[in-house]
Amino acid sequence: MYAVIRTGGKQYRVAEGDVVRIEKIAGDVGAEVTFTEILLVGGSESPKVGQPTVAGAKVVGKVLAQDKHRRVLHFRKEKEGWTRRRGHRQPYTEVKVTSIAG
Repeated sequence: MYAVIRTGGKQYRVAEGDVVRIEKIAGDVGAEVTFTEILLVGGSESPKVGQPTVAGAKVVGKVLAQDKHRRVLHFRKEKEGWTRRRGHRQPYTEVKVTSIAG
């Protein structure tokens, strides 16, 4: 069974046992998190498509990590001879999907 969830302004296709990196959400490591914005639930039978979400469907997961991605560098060089180097590390939450209901 699989589902398409919406969180952090993005959509993710998940199945039971998958580990996904999503935009940072509140929750400690080891805590259980529930996603209720389910756009599609599929499996052995015909898929259920929501308009916009599937009523009564939910995906439950466990928070594995709260971390940051690799550093993305922004480098700027001007012809006068000065340079500026800045970086950004986007925070994320790593979640393992434990169950899909709906």
